[in-house]
Amino acid sequence: MDGGIPAQRRRRLKDRVPVRLRHHWKPAATLGVGLAAMVWFLGDARISPYVTSSSRVEADAITEDVPGTVGLYDTSVSHSIQLIYHQTDFDKMMKEFKDDGTKEYIEADLVIDGVRLDDVGIRLKGNSTLSSLRGNKGMPGGGRFPGGGNLPGGGQPPDGAQFPGGGGMPQLPDGMQLPEGAQAGGTGGPGGAPGGMVQYNLSADKPEELPWLVKIDEYVKGRAYQGEREISLRPGSNSQLPLNEALSLSLTERSGQRAERYGFTQLKVNDRPAAARLMVEAPDTDYAEQTGDGNGVLYKARAGGSFAYRGDDPSEYEDSFKQLNKKGSQDLEPVMKLIKWVDSASDEEFARDLDQYVDVESLASYVAAQNLLLNFDDMAGPGKNYLLRYDLDTKKFSVLGWDYNLTFSGDATAGPDDSISMGGGMMPGGQGQGGQGQGGQGQGQGVPQGAPDGMGGGMGGFAQHALKTKFLASDAFDGVYKKAYRELYEKFYGSGAASQQLDAVAQQARAAGAGSTELDAAVAKLAGTVTDRTAALAKDPAVTG
Repeated sequence: MDGGIPAQRRRRLKDRVPVRLRHHWKPAATLGVGLAAMVWFLGDARISPYVTSSSRVEADAITEDVPGTVGLYDTSVSHSIQLIYHQTDFDKMMKEFKDDGTKEYIEADLVIDGVRLDDVGIRLKGNSTLSSLRGNKGMPGGGRFPGGGNLPGGGQPPDGAQFPGGGGMPQLPDGMQLPEGAQAGGTGGPGGAPGGMVQYNLSADKPEELPWLVKIDEYVKGRAYQGEREISLRPGSNSQLPLNEALSLSLTERSGQRAERYGFTQLKVNDRPAAARLMVEAPDTDYAEQTGDGNGVLYKARAGGSFAYRGDDPSEYEDSFKQLNKKGSQDLEPVMKLIKWVDSASDEEFARDLDQYVDVESLASYVAAQNLLLNFDDMAGPGKNYLLRYDLDTKKFSVLGWDYNLTFSGDATAGPDDSISMGGGMMPGGQGQGGQGQGGQGQGQGVPQGAPDGMGGGMGGFAQHALKTKFLASDAFDGVYKKAYRELYEKFYGSGAASQQLDAVAQQARAAGAGSTELDAAVAKLAGTVTDRTAALAKDPAVTG
């Protein structure tokens, strides 16, 4: 209309697009089509990131290190620990553990050798040792034994097998018999009766006897005590102190192998009576960084896991291995590659190429030490008690031990080619403690009569480990294994160190308040096992030459 406001012309669609995009529409359109195609074809695929950098820096740094008054693991001095917490928090934690097996932290105040640290975290620690706390519900993380218990590591026991009273050692079902001289449960002497194995009847009414993990930095990030962020209080108190574990740690350290430090302490929880306990260094981030030259990654095998190849997805191995250090700069890829190779390698390939993946002398020393210490719960045992350290310079793994609470529990006469089993029976023929021959599931002297197929050595025969089994089965490594065995025999027994160290360990336990006739009896029983072990090995020409 004349004299009126002219009508605005609507902008065309292409004029609304930014100029730069209009000039470069072809690359943008190509990118859009490509993304659409990826979503269409790969929408259900899992993308697994791998970290390959080799940083020496640990992200989880200590920012507050409390010095203390005496060395935490100085065995020449007396130690004391007090834990103070709210009873309601403890009751809630125990209820959750009994209901579903979860082990959650609660807040507590810690007084250690006179130094007070407020707001630390404490939680229950262990697997089979905690089974008595759950009654008929068995242990967390594994298959349950009908009638009141279950097997560490998730193994499935035969029908009818039970843990007496919810304890940690199985009774055999009808139709199964242990080999002559072997015993199920309880303690005993050499020749089929363990000298260091103790059953623990734990109770929430006696928290001073429970196995605890104390985490210094759970609620105060970056805090440590003398460089330690975790302290493990082992099961067993007063007359039931795990002297065998302390002895094994002492001998392992003296032999030049990596071992956790330990010490005996008086533990007092709230207003409960004090109890003598064994405290042990926990394999954590700092332990990993202090192992070797620090330029390595330490992986701890989980009790409920396995050494089985599960494909190339890292998430499939998280239940089998825990990475202790260099998180963010390293991952589980080296472990996955090792497992894949061991799984697929023929006997010839294994003998030829093992030294490209593993420090063979380290593996030989580890396997020999576990046999010498009569440890059925090693890398092939139900607890999967071993560490893998991946050296970022050599690109090879070494094998380390930890958790020696079931050492000195087998037949004292077992030789280097015999497998150690829970009840004291042996499997001759170099099949290893897993009780498995190369590629097979043999039964032998250490397997209960009437047992189902597939039972080998270890915890009544439910354990195996491909790396150890193939190593012991290969003639190519017999020389390096026997050499390590002879050297460690001399360091452990031939030199008299085992007896000397047991005397020192017993003295440390008494200084912590554990002196009693029951403790003296336990010391005497373990001393008998050491004596018999020394004598038996001295007669073996494969050991002494």
